[in-house]
Amino acid sequence: MTGYGGRRSQAERDAITVEIGYALCSALFAAAVVFGAVAGPALLFELPDTLAVVLLRTGLVLAPVLFFARVVSVLIRFRRTAQPSQPGRTSPDS
Repeated sequence: MTGYGGRRSQAERDAITVEIGYALCSALFAAAVVFGAVAGPALLFELPDTLAVVLLRTGLVLAPVLFFARVVSVLIRFRRTAQPSQPGRTSPDS
């Protein structure tokens, strides 16, 4: 919603939609890279069973955690930058 409780414009809704899509896609990519880096050796090489299990489980834990953290951080950053400055006050970067 806008700063005064009104409805969002189409441009604001489109910006939110694009930002959500970016957050999900970048989080999926980051999670896949981390899973591949951690669990990849266990899938590609013959490692001792305990090491392979540890690598796979670590990858399975880290990937969703990173996915969630990336989505939240992108959306929080977008929410902070999308806020308009207060009327009548100068913005800190002017």
